[in-house]
Amino acid sequence: MKVSRTFRLNGEYQKEISEIIRRMKDRMPDLKGLISVTEADVAPDLKTANIYVSIYAKNEEETKRSFAVLQENAGFIRHELSQVMRMRTVPSITFKMDGSMVYGSKMDELFKKITYSTPENKDEE
Repeated sequence: MKVSRTFRLNGEYQKEISEIIRRMKDRMPDLKGLISVTEADVAPDLKTANIYVSIYAKNEEETKRSFAVLQENAGFIRHELSQVMRMRTVPSITFKMDGSMVYGSKMDELFKKITYSTPENKDEE
């Protein structure tokens, strides 16, 4: 099975950016909560990359602030990535919120409500 170059790069970028963000959290107090890089989508020409992150913080305000800090430091993250990846071209990074985890937990809650609200089997008449 042949694996494409962009598929391999997506995995490497995801791993390395996750590590860079982990190191950034030690130096930047505004990065709060659990930040995970859920997906990296690098363009085939290696000029741009969409990085999907999910952030679990105490409240919505901390989540938004952490995401804003990531967006503000996209250039720094790109520079750090260039030090690690050793490639001719390091793509410009665009961070995007990944709402799939939030959506999934919301659906779980709805399914629980449906399960608990169904009437128990009544005795047959």
